[in-house]
Amino acid sequence: MAKQESTRPSPERPRLVTGFAAGILYFFFVVGISAALAALAWQSARDVLGLMKTDHEATIVVKEGFDLNQLSKTLREEGIIDHSWLFTLYCRVSHSADKIHPGEYTLNALFDYRALVYNMRGTPAALEEIRIAIPEGLTLNQIIALLAENGVASEEDLRQTAHNYKYEYSFLSTIPFIENRLEGFLFPDTYDFYVGDNPVSVLNKMLSNFNRKFNPEYRERARELEMTISEIVTIASLIEKEAANDDERPLVASVIHNRLNSSNFDKLQIDATVQYILPEPKPRLLYEDLEIDDPYNTYLYDGLPPGPISAPGLESIRAALYPESTSYYFYALTDDYTHKFSRTKAEHDRVVNDNRAFYETLGG
Repeated sequence: MAKQESTRPSPERPRLVTGFAAGILYFFFVVGISAALAALAWQSARDVLGLMKTDHEATIVVKEGFDLNQLSKTLREEGIIDHSWLFTLYCRVSHSADKIHPGEYTLNALFDYRALVYNMRGTPAALEEIRIAIPEGLTLNQIIALLAENGVASEEDLRQTAHNYKYEYSFLSTIPFIENRLEGFLFPDTYDFYVGDNPVSVLNKMLSNFNRKFNPEYRERARELEMTISEIVTIASLIEKEAANDDERPLVASVIHNRLNSSNFDKLQIDATVQYILPEPKPRLLYEDLEIDDPYNTYLYDGLPPGPISAPGLESIRAALYPESTSYYFYALTDDYTHKFSRTKAEHDRVVNDNRAFYETLGG
């Protein structure tokens, strides 16, 4: 008898996803994993390097026989770091845990991991503390020299930090990494430092103070004037160097604003900007000094100089934001070491002529 073929249908083989569809799925899988890894890498780098973080201080107590995992957790809970596991890993790989000693420390979220460890390197009570007054009107170089003279940090370390360290403050975001990029923003005040302090935290203490002092009202006022914070601080630094007393600050400010807003006066012609570019300040500028070709020379270049020329105090900042309403375009020093303000060039020239003998006594 002939063998009958089975009439039952053969079991259907499972259909495989087509090669094209599988490729698409694999592509999106790889892209998703890559994006997730890139995001994790960026978040980790941001935390390790202290990049794009908010200025936030917290006091941390490191106990005797501290546990590194617990310390890392505390730093995260206090908002100093974002990833406790990463800080623990960093300390273990770099052998930094041995450098951390018991004590009470004030830390900032802007510190990178290296700076955090550095600031927990010894009990502050055992370190020599020093109080330094930073007067209004000092230049960046003068502030650095003052700090170095008092042993806060070396001049070289302070200069390198001022030049290269990326502080995440909005008022610095548009300023290029040039040697004097922090000029005007190290707020003049009285500070407590440690001898041999971390230059990152030293400069940050003054920058953080400026960030607080330049309050929301001032920021809104700068926007009303259609000026950046850097431009306001630049004007304030000119006022700080030019005004003879507090009463003169709003008047000097009025002259600067009047000239900036006038089509008849392209140049500010402010002596202090020329003094800024000289190796040493002079009692009286000579005509040859006014011919120095430098962007800070407001006798040769229009408008404001490229940046601040000194660290202005709060009164000068306020005067820059709220100048007196006047018609003054000139001022000249008189023999009582105050300024006479004038509306016209003719009035100004008379003041200058009346005080010419006094100017001669100032030397050159």
